[in-house]
Amino acid sequence: MTEKTLVRPLRRSPLPSTEADVGASAETVYERIVQAIMEHRLPPGTKLVEEKLASVFRITRTRVREVLLRMAHEGLVNAIPNRGSFIASPSVEEARQIFDARRILEPALVRCLVARATPEDIARLREHVALERQARAEDDRRAIIRLSGEFHLLMAEMVGNPQLTKVLRELASLTCLIILLYDSPNMPACPNHEHSELIDVIEARDETAAVKAVVEHLQHIQETLDLSGDDGPEIDLEDIFA
Repeated sequence: MTEKTLVRPLRRSPLPSTEADVGASAETVYERIVQAIMEHRLPPGTKLVEEKLASVFRITRTRVREVLLRMAHEGLVNAIPNRGSFIASPSVEEARQIFDARRILEPALVRCLVARATPEDIARLREHVALERQARAEDDRRAIIRLSGEFHLLMAEMVGNPQLTKVLRELASLTCLIILLYDSPNMPACPNHEHSELIDVIEARDETAAVKAVVEHLQHIQETLDLSGDDGPEIDLEDIFA
């Protein structure tokens, strides 16, 4: 895929390191970049220019490198020597592997929820689906994509295992990249009615039905892929994060 680089000049000069140190934390920068990926504002192949990120977030380049190193370790960024860091572009084979991993992980997740989900958990999940429904009614595609991914993360958080949540967050972010590369533009990759049906069987304590529902849900997402990714427009990091 063609790399997307930034061509516009900065609108402000980089801050001195002593002043930049008072800016965003590394965790905040990481979360903002991941959110931009999940909302399809950072397409695969986008170059993450250290100087521009440092200026936008008012931090040092050292802190930016820490974030990019973490993202490279998680597979969200490709670090190419002498060229820079780029948002990952998962191949078709990598896409299949990611969905395979989710089909192994998420059935275990819903089994845990069937056993321990409280009425309050069920209410939170239904509230989240209501937000998804509202985003679809408003045709807010960025919110649809973000909320759809966050539904799965919300289930993971309810299990109370930080390591599980971390792994699923990485897989969900990579799934967003895959959808951006290969999904049909006007096809909802993660219909919220399937989320509602999954909540119903979790609330009913039907483990078999819950496992079947989440596997079919992930399979449905994968089947929307059409392998017709588009390079899209050039991306300006300052416009996204300023």
